Amino acid sequence: MKLRSMLWLIMMVLTISAAGPAQARQGGKASRTSTPKKQAETQPQTPSSDLPPQPLVVDVGKSVATTPWTIVALLTVLTLLPAILLATTPFVRLLVIFHFLRQALGTQGIPTNQTLMGLSIFLTYFIMQPVGAVIYKDAVVPLQNNKIQVMVALDRGTAPVKTFMLRYTREKDLALFVELSKEPRPKTPQDLSMRVVVPAYIISELKAGFQIGAVLFLPFLVIDMAVASITTAVGMMQLPPVVISTPLKLLVFVMADGWNLLVGSIMKSFY
Repeated sequence: MKLRSMLWLIMMVLTISAAGPAQARQGGKASRTSTPKKQAETQPQTPSSDLPPQPLVVDVGKSVATTPWTIVALLTVLTLLPAILLATTPFVRLLVIFHFLRQALGTQGIPTNQTLMGLSIFLTYFIMQPVGAVIYKDAVVPLQNNKIQVMVALDRGTAPVKTFMLRYTREKDLALFVELSKEPRPKTPQDLSMRVVVPAYIISELKAGFQIGAVLFLPFLVIDMAVASITTAVGMMQLPPVVISTPLKLLVFVMADGWNLLVGSIMKSFY
């Protein structure tokens, strides 16, 4: 009995000694898990970063516009810039005249389209440079110095362009678009809106270009008719007259210094 009692006592002591560290380890885990919860409860909540970023606001004069809309407006202006240059400058007249000249000479692809467009662009720049200088002085410089607003700068910038277009626009074309637009009859041409002036100017420029092109065709047409009559009278039916007339037309054009005469006459019509 004594031996059995001693064995039971030893087993109880071992059980108690083994249960102590296990409870201590569970208590440590509980304390560690409860500490982050308390820290999370004590930390202040920060606002969520999932909110979309607010666009930057740019103050243009007295108006306020967001950056995305400003970019859209700039891209729209850049897209329409070639059409604006075509509609408000003598580029159309110059290009029409040069194409008529090429057809009259009979050279189908010489000068090339790129050459004619490049020449027309630089001649347009030469003609419009004084107008651009006035726009820069009256509109761009005050706007850069924050002396005027954007809308005032636009009004000042369009005034020299309107004056230039009205100088070469026929009254008949202006009257046509005033009638179509149902606008009241203005006291002076400067009172007309750009809605009326721009299409009237384009029609006038096309008419001027076609008139000059028709005049250019006449001397070369005479050469074509003379060569065709001579070849028919001689009996050279199988020889195309263009084979003979084209070198003759080129020779006449070069001997007369045609490029100098043509470009000089066109430029003098604007001054």
